[in-house]
Amino acid sequence: MIERLTPRTAKIAIFAVAHATYWDQFPGLYEKIMGYHADLVAKVRANGAEVLDFGMVDSSEKAFSAAEKIGYPVIVRPAYTLGGSGGGIAENMATYATSSVFAPILKETNLPMVLVALQPRKAMDYTKASTFMQLENDNICSVPEFTGVANRLGKPVTDVILGALYDDKEAEAELSEWCEIAKVLHSLKGARIGLMGHVLEAMYDMHADPTAAFSAFGVHVPLLEIDDLLTEYHKVTEAEIQEKIKLIKAEFDMPEPKSDPVTKKLTEEDLIQSAKSACALDRFIKTYNLTGLAYYYEGQEGSLARSLATTLIVGNSILNAQGVPMCGEFDLKTCIAMLILDRLNIGGSFAEFHPFDFNEDFILVGHDGPHHIAIAEGKPILRSLIKFHGKPGRGASVEFKIKEGPITMLGITQTAGGSFKFVIGEGISKKGAIPPTGNTNTRGFFAPTTKEFIKKWVMEGPTHHYALGVGHHGKTLEKIGKILGIETVFVK
Repeated sequence: MIERLTPRTAKIAIFAVAHATYWDQFPGLYEKIMGYHADLVAKVRANGAEVLDFGMVDSSEKAFSAAEKIGYPVIVRPAYTLGGSGGGIAENMATYATSSVFAPILKETNLPMVLVALQPRKAMDYTKASTFMQLENDNICSVPEFTGVANRLGKPVTDVILGALYDDKEAEAELSEWCEIAKVLHSLKGARIGLMGHVLEAMYDMHADPTAAFSAFGVHVPLLEIDDLLTEYHKVTEAEIQEKIKLIKAEFDMPEPKSDPVTKKLTEEDLIQSAKSACALDRFIKTYNLTGLAYYYEGQEGSLARSLATTLIVGNSILNAQGVPMCGEFDLKTCIAMLILDRLNIGGSFAEFHPFDFNEDFILVGHDGPHHIAIAEGKPILRSLIKFHGKPGRGASVEFKIKEGPITMLGITQTAGGSFKFVIGEGISKKGAIPPTGNTNTRGFFAPTTKEFIKKWVMEGPTHHYALGVGHHGKTLEKIGKILGIETVFVK
């Protein structure tokens, strides 16, 4: 079993807001509301988030004081937002509250704000209703006041969650979604995505400005050399190699070749070389404290640098499953997309489009490089390739297809002005044979027809790579794009 190296979490600050005048007027109301607040906090923690509970903010003075302490996203109930360190604000609006308890927090932070209005009761018993009961459940009343003031401040709220605090599956799903988004935002800020080597010759779409990536996503991009990886390669011990071989044999099948003369049954030489290269990668990631890596390097014929740079596929695929996105062909943009999908816990395999099947209306989606084997359908396969098509080198390669069912694609491209752009799509992975070529290939079906979808996709000006994940999560990715201020197109 491959275990994650990087946790999926976020730090979320939560505030309850209310109108302080009510406390003397209605004894016991404060205690009731804070009990509901504690239940909301518990729900957020149950979604894998680290919570900083700032309690009740019921005056402008408390709001200004809270604003000074915020270094994390904040939740305000009935209005609340979720994010990571530098990700967003969550506000729990417990009952009616004046906007003076909200505006200072919003004004003094640059974090996205989600308002959560979850009332304890799905409906009041109107025959026994009281003002006390109404105030217990009056989470919605001040939401339009808050959103209106937010617009006037030039900082519109990101979203509003409406519903019941208990036994409301739709509201629970929305809350969970925002916790997942928070994990993405938390991971992006301060992520270290290394660039090693150079762009594959003539791939203009692979070029990306590290400073622009930092500005848009908050990721730092260390520039690394193949010599840095070689240094770690020379430190690898025999014990490390044998332990990695055990893991590889447990996680992969190694069948006889089929129709492709380029493929062979995995050789002992290729197994050992892949294991040693994987161990070097493990050391490399740890030494440079990398969240991910985009790389491409050719090296001189017969050199150790070439041998190492071209035998990273197995190790990269394992690291992807461990939550460390590894992206071939120096593709920084797709590495960021892979990180986003991984932190949503939906995979993030390195992919592109391969031949159509016009008879059955699908297209092969995959790549010849690192894959997210945690989302493979069945056990992934290792094959020895006597050559890598279009590239130097030879060695072990990973073959698998994505789990059958819904799939989501996230491509990150750039516009003529240099700004980043999300291109999102959803499809279906279906059962069926794939080419036994030592590469990832999945039968991707898209609506209204696959040909029509692909035409719409390519007309959005994507790169030829994208991150591929399981499930349908296009709407969630749209929200992430909105929070980041990135142009987003959902191809349908």
